[in-house]
Amino acid sequence: MSNGLPALPVYDYRPGDGPALVFLHYWGGSARTWRPVIDQLPGRAIVAIEARGWGRSRGLPGPYTLEQLAQDTRDVIAQAGLSDYVLVGHSMGGKVAQLVAAARPAGLAGLVLVGPGAAKPPAVITPEYQEGLAHAYDTDETVAAARDAVLTAIPLSEDLKAQVVADSRAAAPGALTEWPLHGIAEDITRQTRAIQAPAIVVAGERDRVEPAEVLRDNLLPYLARAELRVIPRTGHLMPLEVPADLARIVQAA
Repeated sequence: MSNGLPALPVYDYRPGDGPALVFLHYWGGSARTWRPVIDQLPGRAIVAIEARGWGRSRGLPGPYTLEQLAQDTRDVIAQAGLSDYVLVGHSMGGKVAQLVAAARPAGLAGLVLVGPGAAKPPAVITPEYQEGLAHAYDTDETVAAARDAVLTAIPLSEDLKAQVVADSRAAAPGALTEWPLHGIAEDITRQTRAIQAPAIVVAGERDRVEPAEVLRDNLLPYLARAELRVIPRTGHLMPLEVPADLARIVQAA
């Protein structure tokens, strides 16, 4: 639903049992990226946010920084009246979730970080890498190439393949470039160290974007209460590749 406040991103809300699950999508995704997972969580209260500058929130003005996305998340949680919730963030959304949790908000019960952006950028994040990444979604063809060669290890259905292309192309220009040129390289170790809530970090065994070894070295040391779970055979788009596995993890969080 639209939350009725133009300054806030669009989000989908489903009432149900708590803690509510607050879903944050990856760079190139949308709230519907989480639909295959959400469909396997009947009865749970759900909030799925369409990040500022993406999809149905494309018309919102910038900035599109990680801190702005974190503030948007806090504002949506307040507007939805959530008093008991778990943050579930994928990739870029996982880095946003760390910033939200770092403020130790009332009501936060835990985090599930799915192939999240690491608190400390790994050595591979060079200016050359960032410039190349900034062009990954230039055309339908480049999105499809990234989807099949980099983002996934388990083949998607034709409908999901088309969804990945459509969502990746449905971004405001500033939102499209903010993550690769700035957010991915932002060091948030100081903020992540402040997180007190328990966290489950989920890695795909064949994830080429945020490999398990990077998360072990560049994220887990900065989380006070964290465990790492590795899902076999999957790549980076775990919400689409292995939604049942993720749903089981999220349900228990």
